[in-house]
Parts: sequence; structure tokens; C-alpha cells
Amino acid sequence: MRDVGADQNGRRRYVALGDSFTEGVGDWNSLLPNGVRGWADRVAEKLAKAQPGWEYANLAVRSKRLRHIIDEQLEPALAMEPSLVTLYAGGNDLLDFGTDMDALMDDYELLVARLAGTGATLVLFTGFDVKVSAVLEPFKKRNTLYNERVRQLAASYDAVLVDYWCFDAFHDRRMWAADRLHMSKAGHKYLAAQVLDHLGVPHKFTPKDWEPPAQMSLREWERRQRRWVNDWVLPLFGRKLRGVTLGDSLSPRWPEPVKVPRKGGLKKLMQQRQDGPP
Repeated sequence: MRDVGADQNGRRRYVALGDSFTEGVGDWNSLLPNGVRGWADRVAEKLAKAQPGWEYANLAVRSKRLRHIIDEQLEPALAMEPSLVTLYAGGNDLLDFGTDMDALMDDYELLVARLAGTGATLVLFTGFDVKVSAVLEPFKKRNTLYNERVRQLAASYDAVLVDYWCFDAFHDRRMWAADRLHMSKAGHKYLAAQVLDHLGVPHKFTPKDWEPPAQMSLREWERRQRRWVNDWVLPLFGRKLRGVTLGDSLSPRWPEPVKVPRKGGLKKLMQQRQDGPP
């Protein structure tokens, strides 16, 4: 267990950096900023429940590459003087053609070093081997290299490592959203539980007790494949050809630290904002 309590100034402040993984894509909620919730919101709420006074900022935006996270999120995060930081970055770079892995991981280490230098508890993540399509199998070697380096850096910088690669629960397709690249609500809840367990924070998240997934007929499998290609794959390639991403028009969900209500969590905070002053 780790002490993730107050810093030397008595402040408890959690700052999350990254891309869609940390923004919460796949865990849709129209009541919250950017229409998502995600594992990081859940971690912030459980921190506040265990120790009142926690503040939370989430700078993650979907589709961001490592260079964007360094350029757009690092300095704001440092200025917030966090006592807890979570970072997942580089996953989108792994799927880009022409990515120089040595250069990518050197930049990743510079980012880790800056964050570790704050004295905050730092949480890093490996990447999962998502079984989306045989088309992506050539990228598996990159993922393996990425994970090896993340593990090394976590040890070198005394960071908490959440080894996402090893979570067998994510072999169940129900842990994934319809696009097959982002976690579903169940996946985000499971990951929140893992992060909290690594930090020694109490929670009541329990894994889904599912029956084994039903076997699909060939016709059903083909129907699902066509729908996935039409709904997700073709639009993705269309955006790549146009040089745009889903995150281009979005801002961070929680760009400034907010005090998380001990009861009601971030949904209560949003309701208070909508109601305005009494």
C-alpha cells in the first residue's frame, strides 16, 4: 500500500493526464463533461470518500499523441502541484505508421521524470493487447516494447505500476465498447478497482459475474463485423485521411482542480453548477 494522502502543504490533489483511455471514452454519461465518466472519475470519487478534501483535475483528451500531452498537459499539471498523478500516454502513437519507438519512449521518459520530480505519487500503465483485428497484429511488437520500457521506468522512478497487459478479465469482449478499442462501463469500473487496490484505497467495486459469452453463429459474426467496419473503421480511416481527430474540438473535462463531494461525487458537483448559487 502507498500513502496517497496530503502533500507537505496539507493538500490532496489528483491530476490525470493522457488520452481517451483516461478521459473515459466508452463509459458514456451525458450528465458529465465531454459526455463520459471513466475510471479516473471513479478513482477521484473513492479518494474523496476515503479522505475528504481531495481535489481532482483531468486534462486527458481523446486522440492525443504523446507530443500533445507533453505540450498541452504537462505544464498545467505541474502548476497544480499534485499529490497524485496518473499517466497513460503513447497508445495512439503505437497505431501511427512511421512511429520511431526509441524516440517515443525517450520522450515518454522525459515526461515521467518531470512528473516524478514533483514528489507526487505517480501511477503508470502498460497497454493491453487489444484483439481488434488481424490487421493490427503487426503493431503487437510495438506494444510489447512499450510495456517493457514502462515497467522499467516505473521501477526506476518509484512509480506505481498498473500492469493492464496482465488483466485476464479484459479478454471478455463485454469489457470493451462497440468500437473494440475503448473500455466499456464495466471495463472502466474494473480498471478503477485495480488502481484503487494498487493505492490501498477502499472501494466496493466488484467484477461482473457474467455467464460465459454466448457462441455466435457465422451469420451473426459477419453481421457484427460489417456493422463494426461501417460504424467505426471507415470513419476512423476517413478522419486519418482528412488529418482530423475526435479530440480536435474538445477541451479537458476537468481543466482546473475541483473539490470532489464526499457524497454524490462529480454528478452532484455538476448538478450544483447547473443549479447555480442559492
